[in-house]
Amino acid sequence: MAKGPRKSVGRKSARKAAPKKAARKTPAKKVAKSVASGPPLTLEEAQALARARRPVRTTRRALAAATTTPAAVGAERKRLQQSHDEERARRLQEYEDTMALLKQRGVRRTTTARKTTKATKARRTLAKNAGGSASFKPLQVLAEGDSWFDYPIPLFGGGIIPRLQKRLGVPILNMADAGDEVRFMLGVAQRKRMVQMLLNGCPAGGPWDVLLFSGGGNDIVDNPMALWVRNFTAGGSAASQLHQPRFDTALALVRAGYEDLIELRDGLSPTTHLVFHGYDFAIPDGRGVCNYGPWLKPTFDLRGFPSQAAGQAVVKVMLQQFQAMLTQLAGAHPKVTCVATQGTLAPQASSWHNELHPAKTGFETFATKFQQHLKTLFPTRVQ
Repeated sequence: MAKGPRKSVGRKSARKAAPKKAARKTPAKKVAKSVASGPPLTLEEAQALARARRPVRTTRRALAAATTTPAAVGAERKRLQQSHDEERARRLQEYEDTMALLKQRGVRRTTTARKTTKATKARRTLAKNAGGSASFKPLQVLAEGDSWFDYPIPLFGGGIIPRLQKRLGVPILNMADAGDEVRFMLGVAQRKRMVQMLLNGCPAGGPWDVLLFSGGGNDIVDNPMALWVRNFTAGGSAASQLHQPRFDTALALVRAGYEDLIELRDGLSPTTHLVFHGYDFAIPDGRGVCNYGPWLKPTFDLRGFPSQAAGQAVVKVMLQQFQAMLTQLAGAHPKVTCVATQGTLAPQASSWHNELHPAKTGFETFATKFQQHLKTLFPTRVQ
């Protein structure tokens, strides 16, 4: 864009245009002190203050490789891993900063986290009369898992975790990663991270109160599912369409991951409560999202299933067996429970955003279920 002719500026105009003397900067310690003091904060207020205190990070855009050589592919994988690591570091830092503020100033419930019961009104009145504001001890929650916890679709609002933390009024350290599988979450690299998380405890001090874990769905679907779904047999039950010994093998690998997670918790953070869930009965209608999926329908097409309903019946059998495994583990170990999620959504396409993920209203419903479950575990700290 061409620039216009430069205007001459007189001495008087120049004096007017001269920049004003820079204001004296407030010392960093004074700013930090002012932020740390004051009335209790809501989760949203604490997060906003924590973000304002952090320096702005610049993101680096990687240039697309000109050729898909092994070296170029390896470099891209390394870049993606670095991007994942940076995102986890960002989440951890945001959590640390937010919890530090809430611990210093107290936690005030947001509107969505409040209840208008007589007991709640009475507590607020007592707090007001005492010259303070209703505050509570923030629950220290760690989350690990898959896309039911971390659903990074633009303008969607995320999965269960961001919706749940709004209901709780406290931040949740969400280390989940969309597409993750139990065999990787409890593999070498992520196991090391989990060990450190449990060993070091919450960055705000003390052990984690609860670890929410979402895993297993990705382990039993997608391309490998063709190995444990038989060719369709007319007149056969849904269970008979499943190659049970093979599915048992797949499920055993998932179970091994859960067993190791429980063992890690027992040894490193025995007071931390583990909370699992069994998803809901997905519909194999062929819908994916953002060039991912579908994860179910291709197997049933390959195996000659005549209808969506026939495939859906097999998915239900698989997930019921998965839930039975979780229930058995919960019954055999202390401080391990499951949120009852199966059968929540109406068995119709509008309940789901795609084959594996609920619609927004569905995720909201599951977040409420998690909140209610945590209320039973921590009745004085969750409302």
